[in-house]
Amino acid sequence: MTEITWLGHGTVQVRLESGEVLLFDPWIEGNPRFPQEHQFDRVDGLLISHGHFDHIHDAVPVAKKFEPKVFSIFETSVWLERKGVKNTSAMNKGGSQPGPGGITVTMTHAVHSCGILDGDQILYGGEASGYVITLPDSRAFYFAGDTNVFSDMALIRELYRPELAFLPIGDLYTMGPREAAKAVQLLGVSQVIPMHFGTFPPLTGTPAELSRLLGAGGAEVLELKPGAPHRW
Repeated sequence: MTEITWLGHGTVQVRLESGEVLLFDPWIEGNPRFPQEHQFDRVDGLLISHGHFDHIHDAVPVAKKFEPKVFSIFETSVWLERKGVKNTSAMNKGGSQPGPGGITVTMTHAVHSCGILDGDQILYGGEASGYVITLPDSRAFYFAGDTNVFSDMALIRELYRPELAFLPIGDLYTMGPREAAKAVQLLGVSQVIPMHFGTFPPLTGTPAELSRLLGAGGAEVLELKPGAPHRW
């Protein structure tokens, strides 16, 4: 079984059945919802959807400590290398490459911005992206990062057949529950894990509202608690 641990906001840890650990969009220091008792014992793959501080803030220290394979879009990868990160693995949308533990990492589209705050400057970080992770047992999940719903989510369904999706629902900076419900329909997933909600007062979307919009017989909404592992 794969173990999924939501770490607040858009940060997710996935421990593969073989033991390798994937970490998505690491925001640890300053993340109001990060479970302070959580400890990282290893990170084998670090996946970054885009360059906003609440998704890349701790990428450099985590990468330097654990030396994982670091996946990101090309321009963000160049920025990470300039910060001293090793083992970067730049890619772009539609590309796939092998990852730790026999997974396949595929980069997908996202509708969002991607400026990297570096000191008092905002640098071009490429474009925001998402990921489809295909496990050795052929199951797949979709990590959307920050995005609005977009019609080509239907292509993600057709090409990769994910069973589970991590979707932002907070509204204002990403899609809210209304748009996320449409995303679930386009993706055809049977389960969805909401993220990027409730961290700050403006992020008003809730898992309960998403469940209401999906209705009876819709995809199962897994409302995870930060730091509590979920077996999948």
